[in-house]
Amino acid sequence: MTKLKPRLSLLGIGVFAVLLLVVAPLVLTDHWLSNLGKYCCWAIAAVGIGLAWGRGGMLVMGQGVFFALGAYSMAMHLTLESAGDGVPGFMVLYDPLAPLPAFWEPFRSSAFTLLAIVLLPVIVAGILGYALFKRRVKGAYFAILTQALAVALATLISSTIRETGGDTGLSDFKYFFGFVLNDPANRNMVYLIAAGLLVGCLLVVWQLYRSRFGELLVATRDAEERVRFLGYDPANIKLVAFVVSALMASIGGAMFVPIVGIITPAEIGAAASILMIAGVALGGRASLFGPALGAMAVGWGQSSLGSVWPDGWTYLLGLLFIVVILFLPKGLSSVLARFTAARRSPGEQPIAAIAAPQLEEAKS
Repeated sequence: MTKLKPRLSLLGIGVFAVLLLVVAPLVLTDHWLSNLGKYCCWAIAAVGIGLAWGRGGMLVMGQGVFFALGAYSMAMHLTLESAGDGVPGFMVLYDPLAPLPAFWEPFRSSAFTLLAIVLLPVIVAGILGYALFKRRVKGAYFAILTQALAVALATLISSTIRETGGDTGLSDFKYFFGFVLNDPANRNMVYLIAAGLLVGCLLVVWQLYRSRFGELLVATRDAEERVRFLGYDPANIKLVAFVVSALMASIGGAMFVPIVGIITPAEIGAAASILMIAGVALGGRASLFGPALGAMAVGWGQSSLGSVWPDGWTYLLGLLFIVVILFLPKGLSSVLARFTAARRSPGEQPIAAIAAPQLEEAKS
């Protein structure tokens, strides 16, 4: 039974990959395929949140910070790629004679951009996590601090109009590493990259969950002092999960830019971070597929219901979040488990319960 569950999860990832990479491009229109790509980007960030929050107990409400690091790194490169050797058009509007800001110049390089997408969130999350976890900051204090950082970064970007485009953001991308974005075949390629990265993140988290690190992460969440007593440093365990979560958010943000075609402070602030958290809570933060499916469902709701009911969609999402927290604290992924348990006869014991004493006896 212990070997069967990981295999079923791996099989589920395979089925999910076939649906995203093979079936979706064949049956969906270009419009809905682009929307699905956008949902995949949010799902990548949500998978990381599931690792940090669901398994690690860290309520990361500021993932917009790391989403922004990846998104703006990619957007700066694509903007410079579209501008050629010149200065981006939005900068010329404010000061036609001003040179390109120095921190923009390295993003002309594709290699530097890819390194920035990976290394920037790792460095920032490493420094932030080390400072917080070594001081044993957790719970509501940790959540408030991370969310405050998302608000601060969004405010900073909004106030630097000439350098980052301000509230209007960066847009009008023509190329993606040399490929013309208006070409439907290239847009399909970008979607496949995003979907493939989502599948890859699921595989990484699947491996982490079944590893010794995954066991230590759950133990740190449930009994931190006991883990410290056994000789492990809970701060280091949390730090690894936090950094991996930040990296996934950055990757999701980087792919969001060429798919959607724009990045603004509204996509990285507190509201965006809360939407990610809501999707993870809806799907089931401690499960493997729950965070990804929940984020995709919330993304679909924002695109579909939000366009026809812009004022009421936010209230509907809030109501749904409250209902899930009150009645399904483990998310919608727990419904199937409850249904299976309800169908089992009262006198029947689960296989795991029968096998557990035998396993303990064998270990001794």
